[in-house]
Amino acid sequence: MKENKEIKALLHLIDDPDEDVYSTVSEKIFSFGKAIIPNLETLWENSHNEELQERIEQLIHRLHFRDLTTDFTEWKTNNGPLLDGALLVAKYNYPDMLPENARQDIEKIRRNIWLELNNYLTPLEQINIINSIFFNYYKQKGVEISYDNPDYFLINKALETKKGNAISNGIIYLILCHLLDIPVKAINIPRQFILAYFDWQFEALNPAAHSSDKIKFYIDALTGQMYSHKDIENYFKRLSVPPVASYFKPKNNLQVIKFLLEEFSKCFDNDNNQYKMNELLSLANILSE
Repeated sequence: MKENKEIKALLHLIDDPDEDVYSTVSEKIFSFGKAIIPNLETLWENSHNEELQERIEQLIHRLHFRDLTTDFTEWKTNNGPLLDGALLVAKYNYPDMLPENARQDIEKIRRNIWLELNNYLTPLEQINIINSIFFNYYKQKGVEISYDNPDYFLINKALETKKGNAISNGIIYLILCHLLDIPVKAINIPRQFILAYFDWQFEALNPAAHSSDKIKFYIDALTGQMYSHKDIENYFKRLSVPPVASYFKPKNNLQVIKFLLEEFSKCFDNDNNQYKMNELLSLANILSE
């Protein structure tokens, strides 16, 4: 934004020790929107005052977060693609990221899988091909869920570093399956982010059947390992939880991204970053149906 007298005066007052003055100044700066961010960044670069730099960082963050809130609202309203939702979550930590890089990475993987698929493969053979390309050829690694490293939750970093947890790897897996027209969906198994291969033909013929009957097998997004119905039954027995039908219903895009936001927010559950946790949960609330 071109710096006029008003903007110059406002930027000069950011480090005013009077909190009321700073509050008024920051709200006025906030009213200019994202266009003023380059001015704030220039001021940050030319300042050696840590308190001033911190105030500038807070203003820039507020401006990015306001836009992100609008973007999530529009994504929900438009029932946007899963990839777009996952990239919006990544923008929280990386507001200047280039979404096209992640899109290109996904397209490369999709194309390599597509070249190996044909109409005569069984569901198990289809998933074996996806696993072979994704985990072996592209060397995608799975790391256990830990709230110490936020990057493992973000699709852009999972693709860039080839390391993701069950949620970020799982979302990439879901996106690939959607692009390849393979009926794999995330389901609501407690304490897990598990994918399931659905038999839509069975569902059409048996609409009243238990949700689990519509599933051929299950997939661990961390490694691509496949599980049988018996494996899942044993898991529920270990938890001492009854396997009710709702656990086996496919999650839609809103539910998947809401779950990602809620889990990602736990990375900031400390005094210094509590505001980030609250912001991410507020984005998750936008997606509540």
